[in-house]
Amino acid sequence: MKFLSFLREGSSGFGVVVDGGVIDLTGRLSGEVVTLRQAIAAEMLGAAADYASGRHPDLGWSDITFLPVIPDPAKILCIGLNYQKHKQETGRPDVEYPTVFTRYADSQVGHRQAMIKPGVSERFDYEGEMAVIMGRGGRNIPAETALGHVAGYACYNEGSVRDWQRHTFLFTPGKTFPGTGAFGPYMVTTDEVGDYTRLPIQTRLNGEVMQDAKLSDLIFPVEQLIAYCSTFTPLAPGDVIVSGTPGGVGDKRTPPVYLFPGDTVEVEIGCLGTLRNPVMGEDAV
Repeated sequence: MKFLSFLREGSSGFGVVVDGGVIDLTGRLSGEVVTLRQAIAAEMLGAAADYASGRHPDLGWSDITFLPVIPDPAKILCIGLNYQKHKQETGRPDVEYPTVFTRYADSQVGHRQAMIKPGVSERFDYEGEMAVIMGRGGRNIPAETALGHVAGYACYNEGSVRDWQRHTFLFTPGKTFPGTGAFGPYMVTTDEVGDYTRLPIQTRLNGEVMQDAKLSDLIFPVEQLIAYCSTFTPLAPGDVIVSGTPGGVGDKRTPPVYLFPGDTVEVEIGCLGTLRNPVMGEDAV
């Protein structure tokens, strides 16, 4: 199934995608469950499927504004340098452990919403990635059972402000400007995805293919990422692990290619759909 978070008439909610639109689940599975993260934590995705069975959509696509799939994650853990081609284009050496950094929830926008180019930089870059949404939490999760803790997967554009990313050896300043990352359009549950490693991933800028790879190219697969991250921090339902970007980022092209107002970026990952975002300047927000 496909679940999404949305804004409608000034109020946020969540629902399940069906032919023709969305079945609103906000408060309908339980009066206290009004976000997708709460539904995941309450283990209500199965109940949501039962509720939606045979129902027609409550909302059409024109009725809603997409929010990030999980608007309020407790943690967003991003993985750097996790495709061989991207690692090579950055000149980084092989490493024994994943490169992990964080984003903040307010750095994200939803499908069709504008990614915001900061006014302090001319080096705003795209990074198409697959996001992993945790279904069950835990500490010290074994890699052998890690995929059983996943609720689903989604597209992510881990937009990066390259000069700020490189002010020091820590990535964080270039990864957390408001509205620079995109997350959507929806979460596809693991039963519908099956083997995630078979999924293709492609990023397009104004229709031109910039990144093209397969999830099987990950250096550290999702199972290892969950095992590693859950060792140093407890993972909770609704937490997000953004699994890394393939080669072809704009910053490493000759000449470099950056994002500017008027551009449109798309991240497409097989059955996860296509995340599409225009780019807007910070002064226009």
